[in-house]
Amino acid sequence: MITLGQILALVVVLWVSAYKRLRTGTGLALAAGVLVVCGLIWSVAILPWIFLGVFAALYFLHDLRKDKVTLPIFKMFKSVLPPMNQTEKDALEAGDVWWDGELFKGNPDWKKMLSYPKPELSKEEREFVDVQTEKLCSLVDDWKVTHEDKDLPKAAWDYMKKEGFLGMIIPKEYGGKGFSAIAHSTVVQKLATRCGALGVSVMVPNSLGPAELLLHYGTDEQKNHYLPRLAKGEEVPCFALTGPEAGSDAGAIPDSGVICKGQYKGEEVVGIRLNWNKRYITLAPIATVLGLAFKLYDPEGLLGEQEDLGITCALIPTDHEGVVAGNRHYPMGQAFMNGVTSGKDVFIPLDWIIGGKDYAGKGWRMLVECLSAGRGISLPASATATGKLSYRMTGAYAMLRKQFKTSIAHFEGVEEAMARIAGNTYQLEAMRNMTAGAVDLGVKPSVASAIAKYHMTELARSVVTDAMDVHGGRGVIMGERNYLAGGYMSMPISITVEGANILTRNLMIFGQGAVRCHPFVFREMQAAANSDERAGLEEFDSLFFRHVGYGVSNFIRTLTLGLTGSRIAPKPVSDKTGRYYQQLTRMSSALAMVSDLSMMIFGGDLKRLERLSARLGDVLSQLYLASTVLKYYEDNGRPQEDLPYVEWCIQKSLFEIQKAFMGFFENIPVKGLGTALKWIVFPYGKQFKMPSDKLDRQIVKPMLSDNGLRDRITVDAYLGSAEDAAGRVEDAFIKMLAVAPIEKTLRKAMKEGQLTSGRNVEETVATAVAAGLLTQEEADQYMVFEAARSDAIQVDDYSKEYIRTGKQTKKSSSKAAA
Repeated sequence: MITLGQILALVVVLWVSAYKRLRTGTGLALAAGVLVVCGLIWSVAILPWIFLGVFAALYFLHDLRKDKVTLPIFKMFKSVLPPMNQTEKDALEAGDVWWDGELFKGNPDWKKMLSYPKPELSKEEREFVDVQTEKLCSLVDDWKVTHEDKDLPKAAWDYMKKEGFLGMIIPKEYGGKGFSAIAHSTVVQKLATRCGALGVSVMVPNSLGPAELLLHYGTDEQKNHYLPRLAKGEEVPCFALTGPEAGSDAGAIPDSGVICKGQYKGEEVVGIRLNWNKRYITLAPIATVLGLAFKLYDPEGLLGEQEDLGITCALIPTDHEGVVAGNRHYPMGQAFMNGVTSGKDVFIPLDWIIGGKDYAGKGWRMLVECLSAGRGISLPASATATGKLSYRMTGAYAMLRKQFKTSIAHFEGVEEAMARIAGNTYQLEAMRNMTAGAVDLGVKPSVASAIAKYHMTELARSVVTDAMDVHGGRGVIMGERNYLAGGYMSMPISITVEGANILTRNLMIFGQGAVRCHPFVFREMQAAANSDERAGLEEFDSLFFRHVGYGVSNFIRTLTLGLTGSRIAPKPVSDKTGRYYQQLTRMSSALAMVSDLSMMIFGGDLKRLERLSARLGDVLSQLYLASTVLKYYEDNGRPQEDLPYVEWCIQKSLFEIQKAFMGFFENIPVKGLGTALKWIVFPYGKQFKMPSDKLDRQIVKPMLSDNGLRDRITVDAYLGSAEDAAGRVEDAFIKMLAVAPIEKTLRKAMKEGQLTSGRNVEETVATAVAAGLLTQEEADQYMVFEAARSDAIQVDDYSKEYIRTGKQTKKSSSKAAA
């Protein structure tokens, strides 16, 4: 009995040590101390000391452990390690581990997250958004751009170049704006609420393209030549990566360059003879300078002994001999400049390689590091634009549009769709801020930006689909009045570019995240790949046994947090959201445990089990989504009116985490393992639910009135004047709110029998004036509103000739009601 008691005491100490993630030596010392105390109280029991001694020997006898235990494991690990080509290696090593690493390791430091600076615009950036960006929006008519001219007007292009929109990321010393990532994001977002083509035209030169590559890798000569010209719009850039045979698999590009001697400016020089055929290249039809990715070969050994140098990036003037700027593409009816470029036997000098000849073969690493900015800023900005415009307009339109004499906003089916619009738009804005803020911290968040790209574009697709459903015919009929159709039609573009979403979810988020974010796996792989086997074994020995301790800790933590409902987890805040931090900590611990076990069981095969790994990626993603909401809430001072939105988003994320875990457990191809994991992670069964109808109602309510929260959620959405598509609906909505007391008077009078409804609104209002229920001034105000409301719900109609050609003057006729 004494022995059993001491074994139990030993287990408790080691359990608590594992839960607290104490150092192994510290845990063993505490265990020894407890056994000493137990021996003094009762008597010494041998068995607990034997157990402790075995653990201590493995820990402290380094050489014995390394030779007898680690070496066989090291050899087995090297034999089962999947082969990795240079493209995969570069992708894994690119970018930085950031908050995603905290979420993956199972014990996130929430105070660290909350200490990140709040992303904010400088005074200069705020003025640029409010003045120049507003002005640029006013120069563009989305319908005319998209359906008539198929291009931005010259005035917009000229203003864009003059005011530095194409050089926002270029430092001021080169004549650029030197704007922050959050400013870049905000400008693109605002432009995209006005016109998709406008947003894309500014987005591309400021994301993945020549300017960013030059800033990070260019030679001084290249920077001094190109950056001032790019900043002023004297050069228009494009970057050509994708081709007919290579999309997301950039390593498969057939475009090639061969190191050889050739003529340049009348002299024989060492250069590159290029052949390429690219498509889907934004701005290619109007670009003056072409960034080009290709595979570089050196068969004659002019640069060294290596023949296959790898993917390389070069910068080529489009007027250079042999460069062909081909025809335009027409992506989903969108009018931004997108097209093809090709070249056959085009000779360029070596110093046109971005970074010079020293960067030959380093192009893929350059691209994947810079791609995180595009994924983390540009596409999230355009997705948020879709959300903000949908949020503001759907709330207003749903109040203006009536069915059965009731605003459709008050139908529960409509409310359900509007709740998704509201909650998802709040999520989009939170994620936009935190992800762009990471870039401003100097981080290249490769995994977090992939999460942002995938989930934000998918959320935007959901939001605009719900908005279309609520608008009905008003959203379906194309014309100057339609502010939704452009965003609806362009969503597949965002979902396809910069890594198709299917591959981003199934291969990238967990595939890259599991290796890069894990505290040990990537370093273990590097140790195994070390050409110095002795040094590799030494490093592996330290990492592997720390990894074992980490795995044990994750199991202990997950089971303990599950059994206690995570109530013992620390909370960084004392308000109502503290409980959510505890639950997310528990799910983070579960992800760490399940991921470790999965990698141990399946090894390299896990990346081929895409549906399983994607579900674990979903868990990591939802942890990140929830984090951004909590950060956004804290950054804004915990406003109480935001709390329902925060709860809605976190509850949804927790439910999605639970759903992903359950899908993983039910489909894991190891008999009995899924059931065991389900019990460990969810010992009391499913406990997370989607937000309630009551919470849905709470987050929809701010959409239906003019208030500070509505303005903050949709900040920097361009509405324009009462003559613009969005401005027309907003103007009628504000007028509706102003006449609410008058409408209430009319409804009350009709309910009490003091007023009979006329054949139309004019007759009813005139009767109310005659009965003394309204003053003439009130009647006039109400009729002004009614005219604005009627105009706001109309849709466009066109002559047959215009529909056929798009060139005939629009037919003047009454509008058809939605």
